[in-house]
Parts: sequence; C-alpha cells; structure tokens
Amino acid sequence: MTLQRTLTCSTICLVLFGLTTAQAEETSPSPVRLMVHPEKVNLVGPRSEQRIIVTGELDDGSLRDLTADATFTSSDATIAVAEAFVARPVADGQTTITITLDSLTVSVPVTVSESGVAAPVSFQTEVQAALTKTGCNSGACHGSPSGKGGFRLSLRAYDPVLDTHTLRTEYFGRRTNVMNPDESLLLRKPLMQVAHGGGQRLHNDDAPHAALRQWIAEGLQLDPSDAPSLLEVAVTPGQRVFQDGSNQQQLIVMGTFSDGSVRDLTALTDFSSSNESVAKVDENGLVTKHGRGEAAILARYLEKMDTSYLTFLEDVPGFVWNNPTEANFIDRLVNDKLERLVLLPSGECTDDEFIRRAFLDATGRLPSLDESSAFLTNESDERRAQLIDQLLDMPEYAAFWGLRWADVLRTTSGKLKPEGVAKFNRWIYEGVLHDLPMDEFARELLTASGSVFENPAANYWRASRDPNDATETTAQLFLGIRIQCAKCHNHPFERWTQDNYYGIGAAFTRVGRKAGPRPEDEVIFNQNSGENKQPRTGETMKVHLLLTGDVDVPSEADRREVFAEWLTADDNPFFARAVVNRIWGHLFGQGIVEPVDDFRDSNPPSNAPLLDELARQFVQHGYSRKWLMREIMDSQTYQRTAKSNEFNADDERYASHYVPRMLTAEQLLDAVSEVTGMPESFAGVPVGTRATQLPEPPKDHEFLKAFGQPQREMACECERSNESNLSQALQMINGPTVHEKLRSDSGRIKQLLDAGKSDEEIVTELYLRAFSRRPTATEWEAASNHIQATEDRRLALEDVCWAVLNTKEFLFQH
Repeated sequence: MTLQRTLTCSTICLVLFGLTTAQAEETSPSPVRLMVHPEKVNLVGPRSEQRIIVTGELDDGSLRDLTADATFTSSDATIAVAEAFVARPVADGQTTITITLDSLTVSVPVTVSESGVAAPVSFQTEVQAALTKTGCNSGACHGSPSGKGGFRLSLRAYDPVLDTHTLRTEYFGRRTNVMNPDESLLLRKPLMQVAHGGGQRLHNDDAPHAALRQWIAEGLQLDPSDAPSLLEVAVTPGQRVFQDGSNQQQLIVMGTFSDGSVRDLTALTDFSSSNESVAKVDENGLVTKHGRGEAAILARYLEKMDTSYLTFLEDVPGFVWNNPTEANFIDRLVNDKLERLVLLPSGECTDDEFIRRAFLDATGRLPSLDESSAFLTNESDERRAQLIDQLLDMPEYAAFWGLRWADVLRTTSGKLKPEGVAKFNRWIYEGVLHDLPMDEFARELLTASGSVFENPAANYWRASRDPNDATETTAQLFLGIRIQCAKCHNHPFERWTQDNYYGIGAAFTRVGRKAGPRPEDEVIFNQNSGENKQPRTGETMKVHLLLTGDVDVPSEADRREVFAEWLTADDNPFFARAVVNRIWGHLFGQGIVEPVDDFRDSNPPSNAPLLDELARQFVQHGYSRKWLMREIMDSQTYQRTAKSNEFNADDERYASHYVPRMLTAEQLLDAVSEVTGMPESFAGVPVGTRATQLPEPPKDHEFLKAFGQPQREMACECERSNESNLSQALQMINGPTVHEKLRSDSGRIKQLLDAGKSDEEIVTELYLRAFSRRPTATEWEAASNHIQATEDRRLALEDVCWAVLNTKEFLFQH
C-alpha cells in the first residue's frame, strides 16, 4: 500500500509539472559510455598529483562532464590514492584507479616513481605561479611599478631577479621566517592574520599557501641552473559544446617542461572567463554555466597560457529554424553559428533601408533624391548587387574609406606638416580608389624611403618617430595586437613578452631621418647601424617575427623589408585576419573580434570559422578591399533588418539581425547639411567639401568634437568615441550648427517655399532625403496637424525638419 501511494504521488508530481514518466526519462539523457582524461597517469615525485576528468557520452550523442558525479577508487591505496578526482602518490609501484558511475566503469592505470626522492618547491615555476594566482603581483597590488606598502614584486612574475631580491634579502629577509614559516609576513598578511590592505589572498593549505609555506620551510631555495623550464601549457578540454542540462566543466592544465616531463599544473593556474554572463570559472578550474552562449576560459601559468572554448546551449520553446536564404559563404557560416546557438535570424531589410545603409557605409553620405529614385524604381532582382558595384566605384567611397585609414595613420599637420597631409591623403585616396591590394599597401608603408613629399607613404615613418612607436603602431594596425603592455613587462593577458616587443622594434631601429631639400620636407632612409636593447636584460635584440622566432638580417639589408615580407606572406597568421576584421567592424559596427585591433586568447572571435574563411578568401582574391566589401555587402547577413524577433532580441554579437549604431561625427554633420540644404563651411578647403572629405580634423569644431571625431593622436580605432553624451543632445536640440542651418534663408525649407511647393511635397522631400522613404500616413498626419496649428508656415516646416533630424531613425545607421 505504501509503495502504491509513493508511485502514485510521483506520477502526480510529474503530471503537475506537465510530464509523464516516459517524457521525464526522454528529457533526461543518460550516459552510455564514460571517457577519461588522461587515460593513464604517471606520478613522479612525492608532491606530484594528477586530476582525472570524466566525460559521459549520453544516449542522445551529447557530452557532459560527470567528474563530480563519478566515484574514484584505487585498487591499491599503498601505491596511490584517489582524493575525489585527484590521484596522489604513496609509494613506488603500479595500481589502477577505477571510475564508476551507476553501472558504467572505466579504469586508469597509475604508475608511481621517485616517491622517496626529495622534491623541493621550485621558486620559478611554483612560488612565482602562486604569487600570480593569488593576485599578489598584479598591477593593482604589489606588481604596480611602485609596489604597495613598501613591498614590490614584478608584474605577474616577469622579472625573477627583482622578485628574488624582494622575497629573500630585502629588509634583511623580514618577510619570511625560515625557522617558523607560519610566522612569515608573506603568509600571515594574505591570510589576514595581520592587517592587509589587499584583503585575504590565501587560505590555509590551499595550493598557493602550501607552495609558499614549503618554500620558506625549505630555506628559500632558488632553482639549480639545470632546472627544467616550462615550455608550454595545454588546457583540457580545449573546446566543447554542451547541450541543455550540462552546466559545468572541470578543466585540467598540463605543463610540458624542457626535460620532457609533463605535470598537472591546475592547482597553481590562474583562470579567467571572457564572458561571465555565460560562464564563470573558480580557482580550481571548475567552470559553471550562468547563461546561454560562448565563453573563452583563459588558463595562464606564469607567461604561458592556453584557452578552452566552451559553448553552453539551451532548448528554446517554440524555436524552429527558418532556413534563411544564403547568398554566399558568409551567410552559411553565420547561419551555422546561429542555428547552433538557437538564434533565429531576422528577415531582409527593405529597399529604402538598404540604400541608406549601403550609401552611408560605402560613401559616408546619404543618397540623393535621384539616386534613391533610380534604385527604388529599379525592378531588377540584381538591383542591390548593382548598387554595391556603383558605390565601390564612386570617388566618395575612396574619400570615406581613405578617411578611415587617415585616422589611424595619424594624418595631421602637427605630425606631417600641411603639405605632408595633402600628399599622404592623396596617396591613401588613390590606393582605395584603385583597390591597391592591402598587402602592397602595408608593404609600401613599412618599407618607404625618400622624401615624404615625393614618396607620401614615407609619412608613416614621420608619424612614427621611434622604434617603440613603430612597434605599437604596426602591431595594432596590421597584426591586430595591442602590444603596448609588453613594453615594460610581459603582457598580462596575452602570450607576448617583453622580448617579443623589443624584438619587433629591432626591425625599425635603423630607420633614419634627415631634413629634405625643401622646407618642412623630411627624408626617410635606412641606416647601417643602430640596435634595440631589452631594457631589463640589456640584451641586444635580433629582429623577431611573432610565432616564427628571431631572424638574422645582414647588416647592409633593410630590416623593414624582412619584417614586411613576413607580414604580407600569404600564410601570415595575423595580417589577413586583422584586415578583414577591421573592415567587417566598420560595416557592422563591431568586429568579429571586438575591439577590432585587440586579438588575444582571452578575446576570442564571435565566429572563428567565419573569420578564418574571410581571411583565406581575402588572400585568394589578391587582398582586394573591394572584393571583401562587395562580398560582405552582398550577403544576407549584411542585408538583414534591424528589427529583432523573440528568439534574437538579446543578440548583439552574432549578426542575427542588424545592430543600429550612431552615425559618425562626419557622417552626421554631412547628413544634417544634406537635409537642410546648407553645406558646412570649413577653413582652408573649397566650399562644398564634406566633413567626410576633410584632409584632417578641423580645430575647435564643437559639433564634430561632441560626436567623437578623433584628433588622430593614436593608431587606435578607440580614439573615435561612439558613446552618447549630453553635449550631443544639446547640439541636436538647440545647438548653433543645426539651428543656423534650419533657419537660413539659403536653406532647404526657404528654397522649397519659394518654389511654391505644397506642405506635403516639402515634408515628403525631407523624409526622402533623411530616410530614403516617404512619410507614413501617421507621420504625415502629425506633421500636417502641426503646420495647420502654427501661424508661421515656414517656422512650422522648420519644426518638422528639426523633428526629423532628432529621430533615432536619422541619427542612427540601421
């Protein structure tokens, strides 16, 4: 009777939750096979340990981390024991650890050796790692240039010599107590046994505490000269996709050393997540799901790092893939990602949305009435492709995309002199107009010599005045890497070291400069001498090519040629990806890697297969910028509406719908001028010059400044601000620029009134110029009512124009 009641209650509970017993079993896939990593364990030395992670293959084919659910049992606890999922040695010999989950088992052979051999703590690979994991040597703590509280460490352990002095001998060794390690300030402060401004950083017997305590107890020993060095680390799993119901993943980090040994370094590895709204990772390497999406888990051990790419999926009620139209490989790769992430792509934008979007992206300006009319009345199925071809052949395309390059190439009179600006701008413009291949564009800049007036590409070296500037500029523009941090120390979030930084700089240290034959001219030339020294070690650096290594360059050769040859080689792992990502970012408002010039392991691409294929085909098509823009703009991905649906409303990363963005300062000023019929006047350029065609940013132009026009002091896209602020609202609502254009007797409203146009004709023209569409019935009714209710017809129409200029539809690219 009791059994029957229990079964009945269970059935009722399932029914109340909308599930029958069969359905409940169906929605909870069960493991059919266990897999382990590593498949065998070698424990060398008394302090060795090895984590074993367990992956279950479920009956629906998906994978799930079952490490926390499994039972680990050693067949001979006198040889090795299993503490949870960690194997530890007891004595030399062999044993087996059996992992069990329900009726499933898998065995892992274990070999223990050298368990009786002393294994002192390594200062370099353990003490330094412990200080890094706890954050003690971070930039916000004792790793700052001046340290904290009189205690200074090198940032993330990049300078072992400094750290040796600080920890062993500074202040007569008062920070450590070899006779009584537990009384050491190095332990007591981060344990919060005495006051510590950095808060609690250690816990009794956790891995960092154990390493530091034992090192002190052993007498603060330094590593012998033949101690093996860490070569690389690898995190497992490197990549995994989880279906709904899989909510965590234990990671393991293995280190390979110069003596061939491989050790579990998980305990002292510093973990971080690129997207904590999706997944967080704790100090033990356990990743926990917090939402749907993707996250890169960076595992850093000293200067070595590796990344685990995890995707957590969820079942979304009502989601049905709509098999959207695919115009090219871009759509296929974007849609593959969207379907996997359960994001339903939005439909196609309207023709009026497309022409406005395409004109602004390609030429920086609004289409004219005639251009809009020609496109909107074109009944050809190829009209969008035809428009794209027309746009890419326009001089305005070359001017606008030349402006984008002039921004990051720092084309200003302050750096290049007025004639240099004019010549450099013309060179950039001609390159864009005639589709100079990007590899040639970069090579001409990097290897340019001669007069900056006669060979305008040489202005690259007039703007970059020293090897450090050239290193940072070149890396950011053409490698997509912000390497600045490595100038003073190893990069804290990337693999690049201080040696890499000064090795790249060695390619540029022999660039010479001398006065040219004309006033304000400068001649760039290759010197036969000049070296770059690493400031910390004093070492003279060879030219370094990232992921390739140091290279020897004959003394008479131009080192820039060697660097440029490597950079523009078809198999270079950086250049093509950096260029296509930058152009994608300009067209979509954000890169596949965002920021567009910040490629790093901890900042993964939103769609790696797409980025790789874009780069591959970009190279295949001769580094053609026009090919790339045509391919992107032709795609259904680019042509999607900005209107989201219930399945993609939260997506702003994966191109399931077009993401609106504010017009740039120059675009907006030109658009206001176009709608009002009042071109902006700029000093030193012909009347009618658009803001997008200016040779350099004008001084003290409040409108352009308010909307984020860069001053070209940095080779970084980040100098152009796209943040909204109060001054922008004030400029549009009652600023002098907009007000004077609206009220001018030479402006659009006055001219249309003088031409005898009706209210409806005037309002319709305003909408066509601003939005490339006619007003809706509701919009016309609101405008008409306002005009009829106002005694001054001109003022009323100016009010309507002002309202149009202040709509989101006008202010935003959509």
